[in-house]
Amino acid sequence: MIGGGSFGTFLGIDASQFDQKLIVRSAQVHALMPMMQFSVAPWRILNPQHLQAVKAMAQLHATFGHYILQCARRSAATGEPIVQSLEYAYPHQGYIEIVDQWMLGDKYMVAPMVDAGNSRTVVLPPGKWKDDRGRVLKGGRTITIDVPLNRLPYYQKL
Repeated sequence: MIGGGSFGTFLGIDASQFDQKLIVRSAQVHALMPMMQFSVAPWRILNPQHLQAVKAMAQLHATFGHYILQCARRSAATGEPIVQSLEYAYPHQGYIEIVDQWMLGDKYMVAPMVDAGNSRTVVLPPGKWKDDRGRVLKGGRTITIDVPLNRLPYYQKL
């Protein structure tokens, strides 16, 4: 649920009086989850800059729709979760404390910005990973990345 609250919570709200970045970051968290739902229409509460960022996340979710459905079919057949913690996906490798990254199926790792700011550390499990910007990175290490408001970091396992 992106927006946090019922529709009535946002009636008559002054858009300059709440943290619009929080709505954007929430949309980023949900963009690469099996379901993405808005509790309030973003065009009712966001300025053009923040609305564009949220629209981009809805478009990203749509782009991943085929893959998410593929994961859902596999989950129905095997019982494996669609969204997996790193500890689940890479057991006993020291990832049990990581709560702000996850695997979407077995192909993508998502590392959204969940704290204030514009940079974060990302743990890359062993192997090769291609990031959301097309760079190929060696895994088995921790990196620090810039995460401007218009970026959702995710990594494809190669």
